[in-house]
Amino acid sequence: MARGRLEAFSDGVIAIIITIMVLEMKVPHGDSVDDLLPLLPVFLSYVLSFLYVGIYWNNHHHMLHTCTTVTGAMLWANLHLLFWLSLFPFATGWMGENHFTAVPTALYGMVLLMAAIAYYLLEQAIIRAQGPDSILKKAVGRDWKGKLSPALYLVAIVATLYSPWIAEAVFVAAALIWLIPDRRIENVLPRNEA
Repeated sequence: MARGRLEAFSDGVIAIIITIMVLEMKVPHGDSVDDLLPLLPVFLSYVLSFLYVGIYWNNHHHMLHTCTTVTGAMLWANLHLLFWLSLFPFATGWMGENHFTAVPTALYGMVLLMAAIAYYLLEQAIIRAQGPDSILKKAVGRDWKGKLSPALYLVAIVATLYSPWIAEAVFVAAALIWLIPDRRIENVLPRNEA
C-alpha cells in the first residue's frame, strides 16, 4: 500500500472525528448571551479536544512523510491510533456535559493516555520498517515530548481524585507543550532528500 492511501484514510477519519465533536454542541433555545453560559463547559472541552486532534493530525502527517513503505504492522498500529482518537467525541462530550466532574475527566485522561501510547506504537512500527538508518528515529531522537505526555496524563488521571480542575490544567499544559512548533522531522527530511 502506498503512503498516500494511509494518509488519506487517516485524514478522513480525523475529519469525521472533528465533525462529530462539533455536532455534540447543541444550539441553545434562546437568543441571549445568558443562554450560551450553560454551554461553556461543552465548548471548553471541545476546544481542548480540537486542539489535541489537531496536534495528532499535524504530527501524524509529518511522521508519515518519513515513510518509504507501509507495512502490515504500520497499518494495524495506525488503526489502533485511530480507534483511540475516535473516542475523543464521546469522552469530550461526557466531560463537558458533566462540567468536568471526576469520573468523566478521568475517562478523558485515559483516552488521551491510550492515544499517546498508540501514537508511540505507530512511531515504533515505522522506525522498525525503516531499519537501522531510520529517518524517523533520527528525527525524534530521545523524544522527550513523547515520553513526558503519557506521564502527564497519568498525573492528571490521579489528580481527578483530588480536583478535576488540576487534571484539566495538566491536560492544557500537555497540549501547550505540543503547540510549540516541533521541527524535528521537517529538519531531517530535507537533508535526507538531498
